[in-house]
Amino acid sequence: MVNLGITRVDDEIAAKHPGLGRYAACQSHALMKGTGTFALGAVALFGFQKVLQRKLPYPLQWNVLISVVGSSFGSYAVTRWETQKCSDLWLLLESGKVPDRLPPQESKPEESKGPKETKYGDIME
Repeated sequence: MVNLGITRVDDEIAAKHPGLGRYAACQSHALMKGTGTFALGAVALFGFQKVLQRKLPYPLQWNVLISVVGSSFGSYAVTRWETQKCSDLWLLLESGKVPDRLPPQESKPEESKGPKETKYGDIME
């Protein structure tokens, strides 16, 4: 039986999706990494701003606010990146193919050689 958070997944569903346990572990790791990034980022930004306050004094409430907001953005970025990797793992385990994350290439229009003729018989250069 596979646990997803605090809920248990039925054996028949777990048998149908053999990579479910690895995906759940990956997601758990990604969320814990995001939480750690938030905590360490807030402490680091707070400490950096305490050093900076010697040159540029401002109230403690702004120090805390900037630390929390900055670490929130960092935590979001790390969590999003890691959960994207977990989604790629899930797709690999289910389909056996690695998803292509590159943006589609725009095709360049072909340059014509010589004059063209329109459907009305006019010649264009």
